[in-house]
Amino acid sequence: MIRTYLSLCILIGFTLSGKAQIIGQETENANVITTAVPFLTISSDSRSGAMGDIGVATSADANSLKYNVAKYPFAKEKFAFGVSYTPWLKKLASDINLLNVSGFYNVSPKQSISGSLTYFSLGGIEFLDEGANYITDYTPNEFAIKLGYSRLLTDNLSLGIALGYIYSNLTGGYSNSSSAVNAGQAAAANIGLFYHKPFEIEKKKAFYDLGFSISDIGNKMSYSSGAEKSFLPTTMRLGAGFGIDIDDYNSIAASVEFSKLLVPTPPIYSDSLDANNDHIILSGKDPNISVGTALFRSFYDAPGGSSEEFKEVMWAFGLEYWYAKQFALRGGYFHESAMKGNRKFFSLGLGIKYQMIGIDFSYLIPNGSNSPLANTMRFTIYVDLNN
Repeated sequence: MIRTYLSLCILIGFTLSGKAQIIGQETENANVITTAVPFLTISSDSRSGAMGDIGVATSADANSLKYNVAKYPFAKEKFAFGVSYTPWLKKLASDINLLNVSGFYNVSPKQSISGSLTYFSLGGIEFLDEGANYITDYTPNEFAIKLGYSRLLTDNLSLGIALGYIYSNLTGGYSNSSSAVNAGQAAAANIGLFYHKPFEIEKKKAFYDLGFSISDIGNKMSYSSGAEKSFLPTTMRLGAGFGIDIDDYNSIAASVEFSKLLVPTPPIYSDSLDANNDHIILSGKDPNISVGTALFRSFYDAPGGSSEEFKEVMWAFGLEYWYAKQFALRGGYFHESAMKGNRKFFSLGLGIKYQMIGIDFSYLIPNGSNSPLANTMRFTIYVDLNN
């Protein structure tokens, strides 16, 4: 049996899909959905992090591939590139962090290409044997590489698709059993639609946006040949945004977003076994299904029926204010049902841009005490080129 000096880091690796706030507290009737590689659900840039983790229907920036790859043809810039850094769950460990590099290039007025690299380190762990004797050190790590293409379908509507490779190595191949432990690997795709409509309100420039995306549609992942395979955190997002230039110096935009995991909800099992020695399902549906089936069944498979399905929908809203297109103030709120993870937090952020260089910062304020998400900060630096 293996013990680790920082075994909590491994636990974090399997529960990060937005369920961190449940750790250390009791939540009545909790039925949390868990997935493989949950680091993919973490907002990796400061702008989104400051606006309640939204991004499907906000204006395009260097980091849009994660939320809605279709936004890029509407970007004002020809090229943008950003690097983001997030120290994650600082209350639990000091060496867990997320790094994201993302950018795009508008090949023509109607076409864009984009790419991103997201790297997640769960911090150093120490493997010990049953007698607490040192075996080896290892730093679990995961990453995802994605490449995207976006195109205008009409003057106001765009479509985007991204393909990616996901890698997760939690043990470095070490195992104390006869079963070999390997790194998990998967291929995944993102698809998105984005509608942007400019108009005027009393001679002031305004716009509204509509966004839809499904991210991380891919094969199930396991870490050994005989282990049960886990779904990727396939996520559907739907949102709307509105913005207006108040005058030549001041502008403001607001956006609301709804999201849902398109993976099976855990059923309620009895203690009895069937003929195959599997626990009998009392309510809900068998989660051992294909990825394609899960995309549709996830809307009606919760053991608690429609009331539980509605609780699986997360919602958030964000505000963004710009002064002279050089200084930004941002804020937002994110809500997740206590039954499904209990993430509830406010977020704040600042942005400064001078010529083609910009720096963003965000800070998370949980709506509750003893949250591992408390004091989460994100930092982003980016470059925009118009020519």
